[in-house]
Amino acid sequence: MKLFILVALFGLGLAQHNPQFKNGRTSIVHLFEWRWADIAQECERFLGPKGFGGVQISPPNEHIVLGIPWRPWYQRYQPVSYNLCSRSGSEAELKDMITRCNKVGVNIYVDAVINHMCGSGGGAGTHSSCGSWFDATNEDFPSVPYSYLDFNDYKCKTGSGEIENYGDIYQVRDCRLVGLLDLALEKDYVRGKVTEYMNKLINMGVAGFRVDACKHMWPGDLSAVYGRLNNLNTQWFPGGSRPFIYQEVIDLGGEPISANEYVHLGRVTEFKYGAKLGNIFRKWNNEKLCYTKNWGEGWGFMANGNAVVFTDNHDNQRGSGAGGASILTFLDPRLYKMAVGFMLAHPYGVTRVMSSYLFLLNISIHVAQDQNYWVGPPSNGDGSTKPVLINPDQTCGNGWVCEHRWRQITNMVIFRNVVNGQPHSNWWDNQGNQVAFGRGNRGFIIFNNDDWDLNVTLNTGMPGGTYCDVISGQKEGSKCTGKQVTVGGDGRAHFSISNKDEDPFIAIHADSKL
Repeated sequence: MKLFILVALFGLGLAQHNPQFKNGRTSIVHLFEWRWADIAQECERFLGPKGFGGVQISPPNEHIVLGIPWRPWYQRYQPVSYNLCSRSGSEAELKDMITRCNKVGVNIYVDAVINHMCGSGGGAGTHSSCGSWFDATNEDFPSVPYSYLDFNDYKCKTGSGEIENYGDIYQVRDCRLVGLLDLALEKDYVRGKVTEYMNKLINMGVAGFRVDACKHMWPGDLSAVYGRLNNLNTQWFPGGSRPFIYQEVIDLGGEPISANEYVHLGRVTEFKYGAKLGNIFRKWNNEKLCYTKNWGEGWGFMANGNAVVFTDNHDNQRGSGAGGASILTFLDPRLYKMAVGFMLAHPYGVTRVMSSYLFLLNISIHVAQDQNYWVGPPSNGDGSTKPVLINPDQTCGNGWVCEHRWRQITNMVIFRNVVNGQPHSNWWDNQGNQVAFGRGNRGFIIFNNDDWDLNVTLNTGMPGGTYCDVISGQKEGSKCTGKQVTVGGDGRAHFSISNKDEDPFIAIHADSKL
């Protein structure tokens, strides 16, 4: 019997590694701080038709509303209750969005904040996104309800009550992370409240969760919570489907808590990925693109089946989180498009694309934390979030960056779908920063990140014919708006890429054949 239970629990973990993508889709986009009404529209008009697999949404729980600094993004990570009304919209709007996105094949993944409530300095009052009263000073959250008995103060052994030393696993998990009131997730009552919140979202039709701050929770407590989660809603998912779990664990090495403690429970965010990728494309620390021949596990990353990968995320694009100055963002568009293109072409991990809003860097991203780090989404005078406007050229207005709509990135999301399941093949490099690789006989990509032109004839592994490069343009009907690549009957093709090209890389795939 014991063996059976072990096998059953292990099976649950493996099931929770599956993103439950619909019909051959392969990528998640993080629509950071978008309103539910805008996400619903984006699913219908863009994400569904363009083959995106899912959306990571900002935390939907009721959160504190901060005045100093004014309405920062991180107020979303300070729950005051599990009511489903946030800066992004009401419970009705959330439910409508989940339904409309599922209808067009796009999953919703919720950013679940279950390690803590708001900051200890949050005060008392109704300064919350739905007007619920709370008292942070006395750890009183009647809308849940939680009281002082539901927090870890009695377990934390530091003088300040804060995490003071990341070398001490007990501090990291039992004390307050930057002042945030640390929930006692070992208590059955707290587990019950967290599970109730997550199950309500599952029943509404979400496909899974990005679980925030997992390093700060004991794996055993998380296992207990995940084990109580419902199967996914059978209106949208096959019977018996488990929610996809991907856990935020920042592990760049050098700390006693490692991502490996969490991989049996679900996937984990591989923060080494973006940090290394940034160094490679920036050519820092003598890194070269040719060194990525064994990219993935060969670079000391976690096992492929456990990883969620990304070039940047909402934390580290602001210089916090992990990766520091090497992280590439929309502020370095040329290198950024190449790095995201590389990520989407390479088979390692489940890929997540970032979609940001503009924030003006006060100094520069290349400092520990920018002075404008806190700035919240584009908003009106009353603090309400501005809608995402779509310009005639399909870019976004109103201060939204929408990297996921950049042609080069959208087309590489499609590339990944087309080559899904095909092996990494036909590698070529110039021992520098010019590399090429294929994905079986379904796709081929080539990069020139050197300071001189590339001119080369290579075996692509592709069937003969003329293909449209999906970076400089795309196939529209029987025409190509970009460069064309002719592949001979022997699978060979000639490529020339100037180092001065707007985008010094070329990608072709089975569905871009003219």
